[in-house]
Amino acid sequence: MIHRHELVLLPEEAADEQVQLQQCARDLNLEPQRIKAVIIARRSIDARSRQVKIRLLADVYVDESPPEQEPFPDRFHYRNVSDKKPVVVAGSGPAGLFAALRLIELGFRPVVIERGKNVQERRRDLAAINKEGILHPDSNYCFGEGGAGTYSDGKLYTRSTKRGDVQRILQSLVAHGADPDILVDAHPHIGTNKLPKLVAQLSRTITDNGGEILFHHRLVDFSVRENKIRSVKIRHVESGTEKEIDTGHLILATGHSARDIFQLLHDKKLLIEAKPFALGVRIEHPQEVIDAAQYHCDTRSAFLPPASYSLAHEVDGRGVYSFCMCPGGIIAPAATGPHEMVVNGWSPSKRNNPFANSGMVMSVGEKDFTAYQKEGPLAALRFQQAIEARAYDAGGGRMKAPAQRMLDFINRKKSPDLPRTSYVPGVTPALIEEILPSHLSTALREALKAFGKKMKGYATNEAVLVAVESRTSSPVRIPREKESLQHPQVAGLFPCGEGAGYAGGIISAAIDGERCAEQIAAEEN
Repeated sequence: MIHRHELVLLPEEAADEQVQLQQCARDLNLEPQRIKAVIIARRSIDARSRQVKIRLLADVYVDESPPEQEPFPDRFHYRNVSDKKPVVVAGSGPAGLFAALRLIELGFRPVVIERGKNVQERRRDLAAINKEGILHPDSNYCFGEGGAGTYSDGKLYTRSTKRGDVQRILQSLVAHGADPDILVDAHPHIGTNKLPKLVAQLSRTITDNGGEILFHHRLVDFSVRENKIRSVKIRHVESGTEKEIDTGHLILATGHSARDIFQLLHDKKLLIEAKPFALGVRIEHPQEVIDAAQYHCDTRSAFLPPASYSLAHEVDGRGVYSFCMCPGGIIAPAATGPHEMVVNGWSPSKRNNPFANSGMVMSVGEKDFTAYQKEGPLAALRFQQAIEARAYDAGGGRMKAPAQRMLDFINRKKSPDLPRTSYVPGVTPALIEEILPSHLSTALREALKAFGKKMKGYATNEAVLVAVESRTSSPVRIPREKESLQHPQVAGLFPCGEGAGYAGGIISAAIDGERCAEQIAAEEN
């Protein structure tokens, strides 16, 4: 007999399997020896009251042992596809990698085109950004094996349960080396220190089964005859050598920062459209400030993880909200081109750095892009670029980021000095209101005042605003047919993932990649 049962325990109790069993026996009025196993299906932290609790959803096996778990690799049926039809996948982020893996299962040979380097070579270019302020435009925090997610944390929480099989994606990640805890945690997280190895293993599965991954190659063009993809042209980033790949299918999973791809589509007079997105700043606090506010204590218990938060407020109809919150995290430079400043955040798996950072962003839409209307579907992108250029100038170059203490920003005062931050290239005192448009600065200022009232200790000059957080999502949407997932003007062209406007994180992007692969198989069969 199996009982699905919820346990509500103190943090130190929840960490003890024997306590879990004893509590289940009491709750279900059973002799403890009758319980053969307690298998945790879901785990979350409840910090709504002053006494923090852990909620566990458990399968309690009474008078019977749990069945042996089917190994996850048995769920994924990879085969050698070296002699099969090629499908070009542009981009090796989660959308591209999971599209390639699913194509292999369905009997197609993926040829993945990645402008950046593999995870090992990419490390050197990230070090150059952080230590020397030198940016490689094709190998950075956004471009390279695994895409922007590889060195940006690996948060796996998603609301995309209606789009596809979330559990399948999580199980695939576990099969490739992720911690099995991601299958039960309410807000699963892998950690930037563990993601590169996991990403390399995903790539290895692709190449071991006959797929191909071409690093240092950009997608530069594709040919269309009779409204259908016929071939794809790629160029080696360093040598400039070009080659053409004959294919009837191109999955475009190039991410939210591949501006040259948006320009290519625009130049080819293919439909694209400006898309609302969000921008703002990264806000960093000492982690102990967030712990004290969220756990209602002076010192966090050893049985609790570093605390996170989620905040939202509306100012004159504009949403202001926290985004990609990173407890125990680090702020990182995320620009992809010269004369632009972009920041993002990430956490290692243990989330054990002394700072907590989060994007604090505002929704922006068509009215905000008015000055760039002449750019047509690239209006939102040009608006984004202009903000990033202002941030670069305010920082003073070499990847230094403009920053301001929180209360100084609220009081419209330039910070004479700045607190220690996790941002390695360094920060420069600046007025954030001179970087963001005035109406956005006003909205952010009013929201921070509200958050200070809502969350004890949040509004403090120990916190620093670092500009600019602008790559929350793509500023361009590439349209596609609802059923076929193909571009309305070009058969065989599959806009995919976050860069095309159809995903908002690792899991939803991976699901979208699988959907595009499945649609190709359905079309061919």
